[in-house]
Amino acid sequence: MDLGIAGKTALVAASTGGLGLAIARALAAEGVRIAIVGRRRERAKEIVAELQEAYGRPGFDAAAIEADLTTAEGVRAAVEQTTADLGPIDILVLNGPGPKPGAAATLGSDDIAAAFELLVKPHHALVSHVLPGMRERRWGRILAVGSSGVAAPLPNLAISNTGRAALAGYLKTLAAEVALDSVTVNMLLPGRIATDRVAELDHAAAKRRGTTFEEIQLESRKSIPARRYGEPEEFGAAAAFLCSAPASYITGVALRCDGGLIRSL
Repeated sequence: MDLGIAGKTALVAASTGGLGLAIARALAAEGVRIAIVGRRRERAKEIVAELQEAYGRPGFDAAAIEADLTTAEGVRAAVEQTTADLGPIDILVLNGPGPKPGAAATLGSDDIAAAFELLVKPHHALVSHVLPGMRERRWGRILAVGSSGVAAPLPNLAISNTGRAALAGYLKTLAAEVALDSVTVNMLLPGRIATDRVAELDHAAAKRRGTTFEEIQLESRKSIPARRYGEPEEFGAAAAFLCSAPASYITGVALRCDGGLIRSL
């Protein structure tokens, strides 16, 4: 299928590793100009070189942008540099690190504030900078990397569950408001995807429960109907489709990519 996005420009937040990088690679394979954004400048440069070698052809380009997207200054700088280097932003991928594990019963007021500061505020700032141009050009894709906790809250991830649910509410509301401008707004919810973040959570669970990392992973695989963790490339492919031209009638959706982990419809 031709996704119809060759030559578009994408800013992919937190794309120097994990799911952000998987999405950046999938979009680059479709000929999208990619801004690799993160705090690690040298790693961003390495990824840009990799993408240019793998997908370099007329019209393709990539840029390495060092920015702390948890700050207003970092958001503004990332948007401005992406636009200067690659052109107006057509595709915005909202992504970032997850907060620390923790139980809901032990959350303090600082934890609630942290959920908003980490998982809502930076993404709102990015959207605020990019959305006006999308609406004016009457084409845009906003895709947020969420969590299966949006569909069914995950044990011991209370801060993540709280912040991501708030982001989902904001984006669902926004989707209806900008649909007439041919801008889609969606979330993609990963389950157990084989990334460093998931490995970190598995190690934390093993320590908390007094068992081994391998036992935690075996238990997790048994809970997934597909009986395995997902590959980052599979997640990236789903993201690329939601950012595509053929997906123009899909908006306001929280799509799960989880091997059937969440059993509810």
